[in-house]
Amino acid sequence: MTSFSRFHRRHFSLAIGAIAASLLAGGSAWAQGAWPTKPVRIVVPFAPGGTTDILARAVAPELSKAFGQQFIVDNRAGAGGNVGAEIVSHSAPDGYTLLMGTVGTHGINRALYPKLPYDPIKDFAPVTLVAAVPNVMEMNTDKAKQLGINSVQDFIAYAKSHPGKLSMASSGSGTSIHLAGELFKSMTGSYMTHIPYRGSGPALLDLVAGSTDVMFDNLPSSMQQIKAGKLKALAVTSSQRSPALPDVPTVEEVGGPSLKGYEASSWFGLLAPAGTPPDIINRIQQEVAKSLGTPAIKEKLVAQGALPSGNTPAEFAKLIDSEHKKWAAVVKTSGAKVD
Repeated sequence: MTSFSRFHRRHFSLAIGAIAASLLAGGSAWAQGAWPTKPVRIVVPFAPGGTTDILARAVAPELSKAFGQQFIVDNRAGAGGNVGAEIVSHSAPDGYTLLMGTVGTHGINRALYPKLPYDPIKDFAPVTLVAAVPNVMEMNTDKAKQLGINSVQDFIAYAKSHPGKLSMASSGSGTSIHLAGELFKSMTGSYMTHIPYRGSGPALLDLVAGSTDVMFDNLPSSMQQIKAGKLKALAVTSSQRSPALPDVPTVEEVGGPSLKGYEASSWFGLLAPAGTPPDIINRIQQEVAKSLGTPAIKEKLVAQGALPSGNTPAEFAKLIDSEHKKWAAVVKTSGAKVD
């Protein structure tokens, strides 16, 4: 073989290699750019009607418009959010299954449950924080009047003089709603019987009906009933008053010396199974941030007591890490147990 033939064969091979590499790169880019080609599922690990569900249903239509495919909310309640979180942790990392995670599934549960069916850090890729909300300590309005409870101090006095007589509803064992109540009990030395439900929605129905006595619910899911006068808001659990209920004090503000430093707020955000392509994660985050910044969505959420976010995946990951440490300390201090 002549040197001329070897020269041309070598360059022909290099050219073919370059073309193949280009086609592969283009194919990869095309595949990423084509997502989504079918509906995307957002798993809500609680029953319909609660704040997790409300926020998922606020962003799902906006994402459907942005990507041209349906984003469907799928409620999978149970075990304080663990059932839904486990489903997503075992799903394919292809961008077609997301989780509306909470401070419970990704901040509290690892400290509260002896064994989790998922790892909140290793099994998930944070997408974005959707919103943060205070909880609200509330009672059925008629029952509060009947028992002579008009304030947090009245509540503490009644609970201490009638140990075990008051029942405390929650959206499930280990949720922020449960932990907010457990922290209150431990700091005041009062006792209430905990009644866990499969989400805020069914718990609220019983609270409004007068079947239970008190709840430390996420504010957005209770706002309508508070404004309708069916629930009496005694205090919010955040460190500052909520702009949505400016006349309602914080627990620390009116709780006396025993509740100094009391704070138990909640947050909700989208996560994907670990290994989901960063391109897909970034595109979802950008569209969520865009929708949360529109006046219509922002005003709607703020009016319900939520503070919209839309932060970056890295910022959300940092929040999750800090919340693990914070709630591990709260669980230890309160002595909370899964019942």
